[in-house]
Amino acid sequence: MANKPDRAAALAAFGRLLDIMDDLRAQCPWDRVQTEQTLRILTLEEAYELADAIDSGDWPELGKELGDLFLHLVFYSKIASEQGHFDVADVLNGVCDKLVRRHPHIYGDVKADDADAVKANWEAIKLAEKGSADQKSVLEGVPKALPALVKAYRMQDKVRGVGFDWPSVDGVWAKVEEELVELQTAPTEEAAEEEFGDLMFALVNYARHRGWDPEQSLAQANDKFKRRFQAMEAVLAASGQTNAKQTLEVWDELWNQVKRHEN
Repeated sequence: MANKPDRAAALAAFGRLLDIMDDLRAQCPWDRVQTEQTLRILTLEEAYELADAIDSGDWPELGKELGDLFLHLVFYSKIASEQGHFDVADVLNGVCDKLVRRHPHIYGDVKADDADAVKANWEAIKLAEKGSADQKSVLEGVPKALPALVKAYRMQDKVRGVGFDWPSVDGVWAKVEEELVELQTAPTEEAAEEEFGDLMFALVNYARHRGWDPEQSLAQANDKFKRRFQAMEAVLAASGQTNAKQTLEVWDELWNQVKRHEN
């Protein structure tokens, strides 16, 4: 059984962070001049550093990066409080209220026997909360700034929550094959580029149905290519050569050599 966190210690630590933020905002020349806009790019960087820590399986580093993100969340809340918009208590109570509303199978009398039912309830409640005024589509909740690969996955997952999805992975793979043919037979470069996008979208859908994270899959492929290419460069360096102006035949032989060594 997992250890239950010490609630008093957690509250004390969070209060300490709030106190430090007050001090920094009042006394530090750098912290005083920050705005939500100047912090934005830094927050994105912290999110990617958190993702790197997750991928590495390094729990101490993960804890460090979570702390950095906590700092940013408190920082934004402090700036908003100074301008009279909201404070950190509003932020925390807001997310708590949302979790209670969107988990009626826990805090109400709605039945949800599996994760798909929970997801469907979540999307239906979310749409009911915002649809009458601000949001008329489940897809409007997908951030515009997401990288395209992640955005495709999230859009597909969103519409799955309201029942729009392939019933089996076989249908998705058939769609992949269909899009590949359309790419190969596209009459113009413009049409081919469009079909290439459709093929990528279908491949993301296939990954989702297989339970794969397409972003993670591509990241692993990137890492594998980098590892192999750097291994080829090391072979060249060991023989007194550089990677400049090598022939394709040399690169192919090195590539096959590295692959054989890996296997």
